[in-house]
Amino acid sequence: MNFVRGNQPGAQRVAILDEPRRLSLRYAEIPEPGDGEIRIKIKWVGVCGSDVEAYRGTRRPEFISFPARLGHEVAGVIDKLGPNVEGLAEGDRVTCRYVWGAFAEYIVCRPFNVKVVPSRFPMVDTSLIEILPGVLHAVEIARINQRTSVLITGQGVSGLILTQVVRLHSPKVLAVTDLNDQNLQLARKYGATHTFKVPTTDTPTREVLGAAFPEGFDVVIPCLLEGDGMVDAIDCAAFAGKIVMYGCIGVCNTPVDFLKVHRKRLDIFSTEPKRDIDMRRFYEEGIRLVLDGLVNTAEIVTHKVPLSRINEAFALRDDAHSEAIHVLVDCEA
Repeated sequence: MNFVRGNQPGAQRVAILDEPRRLSLRYAEIPEPGDGEIRIKIKWVGVCGSDVEAYRGTRRPEFISFPARLGHEVAGVIDKLGPNVEGLAEGDRVTCRYVWGAFAEYIVCRPFNVKVVPSRFPMVDTSLIEILPGVLHAVEIARINQRTSVLITGQGVSGLILTQVVRLHSPKVLAVTDLNDQNLQLARKYGATHTFKVPTTDTPTREVLGAAFPEGFDVVIPCLLEGDGMVDAIDCAAFAGKIVMYGCIGVCNTPVDFLKVHRKRLDIFSTEPKRDIDMRRFYEEGIRLVLDGLVNTAEIVTHKVPLSRINEAFALRDDAHSEAIHVLVDCEA
């Protein structure tokens, strides 16, 4: 990436993570799409939990180094096509997946990375569609039916979307946990049968559940950043249960008792679709659920912050006790 002066023609603003908890705005050349590529003018980018983890400096060096560009939950408009691109058109509204460095005004990617959404669908509600392929794959792996008890730990952005999708599979029990009352209120609206407030991030989930579910849950889906959430998930899973590891990609400070995994005969799954064609299928299904009114992405958006105040956006998401659920960065403002 070539940095330039802000008053230079063809310059765009980009956010750079210089060091943990410090983002700055720089200017770089607006990229040109190459053969088989498209350029997207970005409107909204959501601050994902994985972005927050990088912001905190807790991602291990093999995943990120400084300085870095963050951002991948994109809503934008195709503004230029490179040679040999068919089907897509300038002016198409799109949601993006598997793109990085999107806290900027423009990005270049390939058609594989985008899905067109109808022009009638609000742009502000589009960026969250990015997480639906992983959510749908997680629920498919879980094989939930009317006899299944499910626990989702964490009702942030992904947790609330997961709650909406899981309830469509008619589980016997859909229990959720979170730190914040407003998130739990939304979870009940979205179909949670049991909600449990966690007093602190260090409180073991089993302690919060008390005696309500002594046998544990058939399916546990942790939606927390911290790796220690996997320790809780193992404790809360029933004998021969499943853990679908949607979250817990952060550093784990508590030893994992793999003997307990063995004794309880647990299955542990990751959530990212293994094949590209499956990701595309889940992407289609996710858009259809939103367009059909079965998954609500609008209600989860609580804050909108211009790109010029991106540090404020990250500070909101970094505070576990703030009222922020989904924070959107306006890259045009």
